[in-house]
Amino acid sequence: MLSRSIRVARLSAILSNRTVAHQSLRSYRVPTDKRNDRKITPNKDPVVSKGKAKAEGSQGKVDSTETEKNASTLNAKETDSQNPAPSASKDSTPSPDNSSEKDKVEIPKGLEGFFRQYHNEIMQEKDKLRNSQSDQSKKTDSDEHKQDNKTPPPPPGGNNGPGSNTIMMWIGGLIAAHYLLNSSGVSGSREITWQEFRTAFLDKGLVDKLIVVNGHKVRVKLHSNATGTMYPSGVNISGDYYFSIGSMEAFERKLDEAQQELGIPSHERIPVAYHDEVSTIRMILEFAPTIATIGFLYWLSRRSSGGGGGGIFSFGKSRAKLFDKDSQVKEEVMEFVKFLKEPAKYEKLGAKIPRGAILSGPPGTGKTLLAKATAGEASVPFLSVSGSEFVEMFVGVGSSRVRDLFASARKSAPCIIFVDEIDAIGKSRAQGGKFGGGNDERESTLNQLLVEMDGFSSQEHIVVLAGTNRPDVLDPALLRPGRFDRHITIDRPDVSGRKGIFHVHLAPLKLSEDLAKDVDALAHKLAVLTPGFSGADVANVCNEAALRAARRGAESVGNIDFDTAIERVIVGLEKKSKVLSPEEKKTVSYHEAGHAVCGWFLEHADPILKVSIIPRGAGALGYAQYLPPDRYLLSTPQMADRICMTLGGRVSEEIFFGVENITTGAQDDLQKITRMAFEACANYGMNDVIGPVSYGGDRGAREGWTKPFSEKTAEMLDFEVRKMITTMYERTRTLLTEHREDVEKVAQRLLEKEVLTREDMIEMLGKRPFVGKSDDMDKWLDEHGSERPKEAFPTPGSLVNQ
Repeated sequence: MLSRSIRVARLSAILSNRTVAHQSLRSYRVPTDKRNDRKITPNKDPVVSKGKAKAEGSQGKVDSTETEKNASTLNAKETDSQNPAPSASKDSTPSPDNSSEKDKVEIPKGLEGFFRQYHNEIMQEKDKLRNSQSDQSKKTDSDEHKQDNKTPPPPPGGNNGPGSNTIMMWIGGLIAAHYLLNSSGVSGSREITWQEFRTAFLDKGLVDKLIVVNGHKVRVKLHSNATGTMYPSGVNISGDYYFSIGSMEAFERKLDEAQQELGIPSHERIPVAYHDEVSTIRMILEFAPTIATIGFLYWLSRRSSGGGGGGIFSFGKSRAKLFDKDSQVKEEVMEFVKFLKEPAKYEKLGAKIPRGAILSGPPGTGKTLLAKATAGEASVPFLSVSGSEFVEMFVGVGSSRVRDLFASARKSAPCIIFVDEIDAIGKSRAQGGKFGGGNDERESTLNQLLVEMDGFSSQEHIVVLAGTNRPDVLDPALLRPGRFDRHITIDRPDVSGRKGIFHVHLAPLKLSEDLAKDVDALAHKLAVLTPGFSGADVANVCNEAALRAARRGAESVGNIDFDTAIERVIVGLEKKSKVLSPEEKKTVSYHEAGHAVCGWFLEHADPILKVSIIPRGAGALGYAQYLPPDRYLLSTPQMADRICMTLGGRVSEEIFFGVENITTGAQDDLQKITRMAFEACANYGMNDVIGPVSYGGDRGAREGWTKPFSEKTAEMLDFEVRKMITTMYERTRTLLTEHREDVEKVAQRLLEKEVLTREDMIEMLGKRPFVGKSDDMDKWLDEHGSERPKEAFPTPGSLVNQ
């Protein structure tokens, strides 16, 4: 009977604890439920009272813990029958296999499906919870993946780049320096005020010593046995403290007054020490701006040098540059090319390759281009360096660079070294060279150059080329055979040379249709119209013609553009803003008419091409353009006719306006004839009184010579020069007086048209009265003058803004 009542009590407890099962269901949904975490301990000896079981109904005296255990045991049992152990072992109590037989509960008949129903509800809730968790985790993963895809990669040079790291390092360094600077000398100390020092330490007798640091800070030293007393703010006083003072006198006065108020005897007063402390960090930071400035200058020099020569701190490095092939190789220089290409051909005959050559000549004649072309034709390395690059403000730099240059050449042999403007370092060491002593830096550089040119053997196949405009100032030791064996003079090109150069510079231009049909004829015409032009002048004419065509809005370069470009190169730009008065314009017209008529009727004068009274260039109110042939010798009659033609303007003014109205317009003419007359008498030996002597001309004045003649000879020279000019003046006066009407005619036409061409002169004066004249320029003008269109030389009305 007792056992039956126990079973009924247990069954009623199970039925009454339906809410317990429901709460067990909630435990699957709320992982933080404390009931799931609580350890369930079965009660081995439950005490059940029969009367109590009847009175309380479903609330018997069975321990609730045991009831929960039995319910979970039953749930786990039914779960094992349908599901394997993982689910139950994870969320339930241990399986029935591990329980004792005492804990097994027999399910009454008719209630078999009761627990199965709740078990199914529990499993459904668990499945829903598991599915929702898996969906949420998938969604979270997909969101994170999308976010990762949307995040752009860090841009180059961003926060992860070296530039950003460098900036952050600088910022961090500055912050650290500022902190160290401010905290130096007071590390581990706390700043207080005078009032805090007075109330917290001085009044309480805790101060052992005061140290005045650098006259503006006072460090407070406390007694070692001052324990138990706390700083008012709660900080332990065992550390050091300091406060700032304005002046030491005021501090000492306030300290004495405070100790006097406290009644401290003079022999027991607080000792004060004075220290001067120097912070190493502060000292480093004081020198930091200087170091930073030096570093910045070093970086700037490396950046500006672009690596060539290593900047200003790599003085001894050579700055030679490599060049490729160029054109216009001359015949004499081609011999060096053959030496370098086929040295065995000459060496087997016992010949030695020349060490070097001096290329001399006027500016713009192509000395540098010729040296580059030599290297291009020989297909060998070409080291080019300027003479001025050897000259520095530091002693020994030039010599070091010379050594470095030749060392590089020996490594690259066979090769060519080209030193442009060698007169910068190769001037004579005599007094004429103006070196002024034996300790000059340029002299040391020259000595090193001489040694190096003697140092390499002919087997190394190194050729040194040098360019200069002044070979007369070079040191004789530099010019001797064995160093510079060849002296090559590159003069201004003749007509055929200018024609070839024009062909080169006309090629890239877009010419008009009539000029493009016969480029050779155009090149020949331009070569004839530009006597004495160098290669650079020819290139400038072609460029100016293209610029003028662009300014006037033309689609191509025409004949008028070339003629205007030649005028601009010779006499400068037309000055439209300079307006002459009628009197000045008339004077200029008669002046230029005198030049034109003299040149027309003098046999040895240069053929005239154009006369103009339009102001151009610097101070030129008018000009007469002649075409001198490529003449290399000048005879006495030719020089006399040239002087007379130059005097024609001054004589014309005197004839038509009187001696009292002569102007200053003939100043340039007078300078020219004075120089020609002096050269004829002093240097060319064209005077019977002075005789066949030469006194050096203007070379002596240029190089600082003294007069190489006596005072008596100087007087004779002055007299003969004046006599020669006077004779030519009278001859010119006679010529223009005979052709007074022709001068009037030309002057009046100039006042009307302002510009007269050769065709206009032939129309007014006829052809030049010299039969059998064999001047090539006259012949060409006679043959091609009629072919040139009238607008070849523009009138002022056809000129546009230039």
